[in-house]
Amino acid sequence: MKARYDCSKCPGYCCSYDRIEVSDFDIARLAKHFGLSADAAREKFTFHHKTKDADEWVLRHRKDTVYKSICRFFDQDERRCTIYAARPNVCRRYPSGTTCGYYDFLLFEREQQGDDDFIPSA
Repeated sequence: MKARYDCSKCPGYCCSYDRIEVSDFDIARLAKHFGLSADAAREKFTFHHKTKDADEWVLRHRKDTVYKSICRFFDQDERRCTIYAARPNVCRRYPSGTTCGYYDFLLFEREQQGDDDFIPSA
């Protein structure tokens, strides 16, 4: 089925998730993309997130102008992924369906505001 959302019209909501988990395969893909060793890529681009409920490697973030923080690979001016070809599997699969709840919400809010570029704020 065809997707009923357009990521190019979104300010990168999914990229602002606190935990964007990466696998060893994802780290190897990033390493190849940047010409680094897997260990160097892991150290440079990820951090170890360990709690009683999780033990995972996640992408590092940085402060953002729209959300509190966002993936370090997100271009904040263009609001686009800078590593699209090398993005992690979790990003490739998102939102794992033909619809995106945030996109639907965003379209509704933009229609209500009469502004095609409106971004709801907290």
